[in-house]
Amino acid sequence: MTVILGSGSPRRRELLAQLGVDFTVASPDIDEDVIPGEQPVPYVQRLAVAKAHAIPAPAGALVIAADTTVDLDGEILAKPLDADDARSMLRRLSGRTHAVHTGLAVRLGEQTVSEVVTSLVTFVVLSEPDLDWYVGTGEPFDKAGAYAVQGAGGAFVERVDGSVSNIVGLPLHTLLRLAAGVGRPLVG
Repeated sequence: MTVILGSGSPRRRELLAQLGVDFTVASPDIDEDVIPGEQPVPYVQRLAVAKAHAIPAPAGALVIAADTTVDLDGEILAKPLDADDARSMLRRLSGRTHAVHTGLAVRLGEQTVSEVVTSLVTFVVLSEPDLDWYVGTGEPFDKAGAYAVQGAGGAFVERVDGSVSNIVGLPLHTLLRLAAGVGRPLVG
């Protein structure tokens, strides 16, 4: 079975590889801009489906695509533009609970199924030295919400309610269910 991961994310590649699945990677080229007034959950679902359809695939191939965003009180926190933007996002997350949504789409031929998985993340209160240290690591710059739960940013996470693989960017439990649902189980 041919499996194509429609994502350039090294974190998604690592998660899928943990399942022992042989796959190839193709990076979709789509417009990821937020539509004015668009809420976080419909946003990630729209992008996941668009990514799944932007990947050319041979007949019988299973295409997996995802998009993850951080949602603070209904506002999408994308990847920071620079160090000041990263500090600003992290200050806003400090001592608060936010949602992480991943839109996941699985396509087999003309059949596409998608779902959004949400996890809640509570941060400890961050000090200015915490921010300086973390921004200095360089880790926040290509991460939605300016942190990586699986990296040094995990030091700021007090509690997680929900799927950790979702926060990293590929909710594995949902992926297995969706793939089996289209008749292409990934494991077992």
